[in-house]
This record gives sequence, structure tokens and C-alpha cells, in this order.
Amino acid sequence: MKLDKGTNLLEYVKKNKLKDIVAAKVNGKVVDLDITLDSDSDVEFIDVNSKEGLDILRHSAAHIMAQAIQKLFPDAKFAIGPAIENGFYYDIDVGRTLGEDDLKKIEKEMKKIVGANYPFKRRELSKQEAVEYFKQKGDEYKVEIIEDIDDDVVSFYTQGDFTDLCRGPHIPSTGYLKYFKLLSVAGAYFKGDENRPMLQRVYGAAFATKQQLDNYLRFLKEVKKRDHRKLGKQLDLFSITDEVGPGLIIWHPKGAMLRYLIEDFERKEHLKRGYEFVKGPEILRTDLWKRSGHFDHYRENMYFTEIDNQSFGIKPMNCLGHIMVYKSKKRSYRELPKRYFELGVVHRHEKSGVLHGLLRVREFTQDDAHIFCRPDQLNDEIIGVLNFVQDVMGLFGFEYDLEISTRPENSIGTDEQWELATNALINALKSTGKKYDINEGDGAFYGPKIDVKLKDAIGRSWQCATIQCDFTLPERFNLTYIDEDGKEKQPVMVHRVILGSIERFIAILIENYEGDFPLWIAPVQVRVIPVSVKHEEYANKVYERLKDSGVRVEFESRNETLSKKIRFGETDKIPYLVIVGDKEIENNNIAVRKRKEGDLGCFSIDEFVKHIEEEVSSRR
Repeated sequence: MKLDKGTNLLEYVKKNKLKDIVAAKVNGKVVDLDITLDSDSDVEFIDVNSKEGLDILRHSAAHIMAQAIQKLFPDAKFAIGPAIENGFYYDIDVGRTLGEDDLKKIEKEMKKIVGANYPFKRRELSKQEAVEYFKQKGDEYKVEIIEDIDDDVVSFYTQGDFTDLCRGPHIPSTGYLKYFKLLSVAGAYFKGDENRPMLQRVYGAAFATKQQLDNYLRFLKEVKKRDHRKLGKQLDLFSITDEVGPGLIIWHPKGAMLRYLIEDFERKEHLKRGYEFVKGPEILRTDLWKRSGHFDHYRENMYFTEIDNQSFGIKPMNCLGHIMVYKSKKRSYRELPKRYFELGVVHRHEKSGVLHGLLRVREFTQDDAHIFCRPDQLNDEIIGVLNFVQDVMGLFGFEYDLEISTRPENSIGTDEQWELATNALINALKSTGKKYDINEGDGAFYGPKIDVKLKDAIGRSWQCATIQCDFTLPERFNLTYIDEDGKEKQPVMVHRVILGSIERFIAILIENYEGDFPLWIAPVQVRVIPVSVKHEEYANKVYERLKDSGVRVEFESRNETLSKKIRFGETDKIPYLVIVGDKEIENNNIAVRKRKEGDLGCFSIDEFVKHIEEEVSSRR
């Protein structure tokens, strides 16, 4: 809309009862409401329910939290406090570790600040004045942040007795923040640098309505209940210890069995689709990583070592080993496509602050494959991978979205190569009729990619499968094939994973199923429970029969009551409990109880084994 010179936007909003408006765009620039137009202007009001409006609300919530922290901890120092998805955080230094009681006190103080309805007031200072202001306060973090700013003038915002460096804009006053909740405290290095001080990051959630906040808090409760780290410990799947090192996983027998089942499934599925198994070394000469471009474009994520005065890089990806397999002999056009598959162990130098259970680790296994094909085969090969993804995600019950990630700034190759590769991905998706979004600038350094983002049982999105089209590495490594005209031609290389990191996918499975795995991948399918000690001999015979039939079975040997043994089975999320007592011994059968369904009645052992086999084969 067009508004006249001299109009105060905040007064206009109040006069017209535009209660959900928190900021505005004046001639395209986002501004605070409390300004008076200095000329006739195009004005677009920003609603708190929009993404921009929520970001402004949440960033303002971070300032209100900082004000509350300063009230409770007068010597507190502050780094950054941005809006994030669903909320906000502030990195702070208060001289001690904050706990749950501190969060309650901070939240209580925030409510007082909201109730006081302090207006947010903006002013500008020279960069030097801003530095002096924070030096006097003794806040070296703000001083360093200001010194990194290129502008000669910076803006400050004040609400009540709290002033902070900020670009803005903000909500008109603290009273606009009604629905918020402080959530947690975590460690965060200043500027994300492990060599800088460790600060405390206080997280909060903020929404435009009470219902939205309540829904989000319920969602967080569900997330907490499904946390793979908690369930991994409860179900005895894996552990991570400081003694071994952060980001390094110790797989326990049940977790290792889960891995084996998924990897075995993957091997069989790849064989069905014409892939050949290969295996490359975990360290390769650094010269190879320089040739590929990894040394210049991915070095910060790699580990290096020296052997006999020669430098080696520990592989973060499997592509170079597969390139060497292809390069090992001359290739004919009749051989192509070559599809090489490896469950390859890789290592990546992740900062400790981003490590998270199985989801973000330093050593993991990729279900990695590389397809070397002729340009005329490229479309079919990409479609084949897309179909592979669809089959596997459908088996696990995952829906998913697709994105094409395009050329990043940090990349190799010519514009022509990138255009060919990007168009190949787009054409393959169009030919399948699948919808996709464009994710600008997030491709691999050597080529664009299709990213597959699956949705789990509670609506979260996870990046797993990826399909990358690459014209650059075949050129760098002089990969060729002899075409039907007798001339050497360059193949196209498709990098792809289906599950991605096995560790990450298992974390997603744990949280998606809440540890209640489908029978075909359950580490333990059956637990045999003798009612008492006198029934153990027969129960052992049942155990041995089931084990010999290929059932993954364990024996309950604890000297507890039957009700407790059944409760243990429920807690351990065992799909089937087989109970053996006097009646079962007399009738030479077993009583079967299924998790979440209860008693199924009595079966002969052969009937039960058949029942298990049918359920496994259906992959329910």
C-alpha cells in the first residue's frame, strides 16, 4: 500500500487495529514499526504469523532473554543471539554452568519483562563508540564482533535497562512476546572455534499463538521419548565414551546385529541391480587427494598422516578407490555401465560441538556406489538409482522429498560441465514425473546432486540418499573407454548412496520406530521365558530348536517372577516372548506373546517358526 509522508507506522497499525503486525517493509527495506515516513512510500506490513514475522519475534525473544540474564547475572557477557527454526538462542558467559533451576528463574524474569511492555528503541553509533561502550562493560565478545563489522556505523537496541548491538528490526515492545518457553542449555565455542572459549548456549522456543507453542512442546516431548541415544543405551545397541573418543561408536552385540541385517539386505539389493562389490583402502596418498580436488576443497574435513616421510589422507569418501578400480584396465563401451558398490568406512573431521550420537560422527560407513557410464546411458542410470531409492524407502515406510542442489562457490569444473550435469539430473526427474525443489549453491564441489529428504513417523525431515552427477573427476583422472568408433571417450561418473551413513540411518530407524523394529531387522526376534527354574530344561530345548531354525532368539535366565520377566521383555522391546510352563511341557508346545498385542495362544514350535518366517519374508 501507499502511505503518505509523515505517517508513523506504529500509530497507523494501532489506529487500524492491525494487532498481528510486528514490522514493515518500506520501499522494500525491512524496518521497525516505530518510524515516521520521510516521504510518500510503498509499505508492506509484516504479520507475526509469517516466516519473516516469526523471525523478528524470535530474535526479539533472544534480546528479552538476554535482559533477564543480565538482571540475574549482572556480570554476564554476551556473544550472539539469533532467531532459529522454532525459537532462538543466546551464547553467554556467566562464569558458571547454568542448570534447570536457572532456566526457570530466567523464564520467570522474562515474563516480568514482557509484562512491563518495554518499547524497543533503536539508535546508531559509530563503530568506535560501540567498541568503547562494550569495553566499558567488560564484554570482550561484543567488542570482537563489532571489530569484525565492515560498516562505520552500527545500530543498538534498548529495551528497559538492557542495550545490545543489533541490526534489527524488532517487535515494537516486549509485550508482543506472549508464547515462549526456555528449553535447554548446551556448550558452544565462541565463533564455533574449538580453540576459543566455551560459552553456554541457552535455547528457547517462541510462537505467535499458544496452540503453536503447545504443539511444539508436545513434539519435543515425543522427540525426547524417541531419542536414539537414550534408546541405544536402553536397548544395549551402542555406546560412545570419552575414553575412546567423541564421535566414535562402539557397537554392542545387538547393535552390531542390527547393522549386519541392514548391510546384508543392502548387499543383496545391490547384487539384484547389477552392482559389483569392490573395496578401497582407508588411506590413500595425499597426491591423489590433491589431484581430485579434495585437498583444496575438502581438506578441513579430512585427517592426514605420514608414513615413511610420505603424506597420506584418510578417506572421507570412497570415490577415489572406485576410480582406481575403473582405471585398472582399458574399458570398452560394451562394458558400460560399471556399477561399483562398497560399504566403505570413512572418516571426517567434525568439530566436537556438532557431534550428535549416531547422527553426526567422525567415523561411519557409507553404502557408497559409483556408476561409470556413457553419456547416452546417464538418464537411465539416474532413473535406476531413483527407483532404487523409492523401493528401499517404501520398504521402511518412509515418504520423502527431492531437491536438486546446484553449483557451490567452492567448486571445480567448467560451466559447461556443470550445466550438463545439472540438466541430466533435472531431465531424469522430469522423465519420472517426480516433483523437486531447487537448493541453490549446495552441490558437491565436483558436481550437482539430487538430495533425498525422508520424513519420519513424527514429521521430521532427514537427509539420506543422494545422487551426484560428475563430469569433472573423470576428466581429472583421465578416465576413458573405447567407443564403437574406436576412439577414446570420457565416461560420466554418478556418485550415489541409498541409505547414506549406516550410522545415521540406524539412528533414524531407532527414532522412527521408537526402538520397536520390524521383525525382519529386530536384533532379537524372540525371547524364551521359563516360568520357573523347573521349566528351564524344556525352555532350553525350545531355545535350541528356534536357534537351529534361524530365529534370532535369547534365553531369559534371570531368577525373577514371570510378570517381571514379561515386563523386561516389554522394556527391551522384544517382538515375541515364548513362555514355557507346566502346561506347555505337558502339551509339547509353547505359549506366544506378541509385543503390543498380548497373548496369541499356544503353538507347536514348527508352527511358530513358520509364523516367524512368514512375517520376516513379508518384511512387516
